[in-house]
Amino acid sequence: QVQLRESGGGVVQAGESLRLSCAASGRTVSNYAVGWFRRAPGKERVIVGYIARATTSRWYEDSVKGRFTISRDNAKNTVILQMNDLKPEDTATYYCAATPKYGGSLSPADFASWGQGTQVTVSS
Repeated sequence: QVQLRESGGGVVQAGESLRLSCAASGRTVSNYAVGWFRRAPGKERVIVGYIARATTSRWYEDSVKGRFTISRDNAKNTVILQMNDLKPEDTATYYCAATPKYGGSLSPADFASWGQGTQVTVSS
């Protein structure tokens, strides 16, 4: 099973950018679809987006489209979440998760391997 660890969180002001990394170990992350999720204080965890296995297909939640980009760095066995034009409502703990499932239509229940999360705080 793949192990995941997020990094790159921090405190930024609205309009700034952050780059989160999801480093994989134990398996080659290119053999997995990888999703990014977030949990805001007092709210349930929701999916932000994911990159499919074996393709460049990506899906994003509406509120982050055009601001967030998911990409792979296969040389580093890592998946990146680039977050631009951050807003206070993006404040949350961000998690990455992986699934070996193929396809461009994945649900949160498909993701079985999870990281511990990294905190992102956006001040206004």
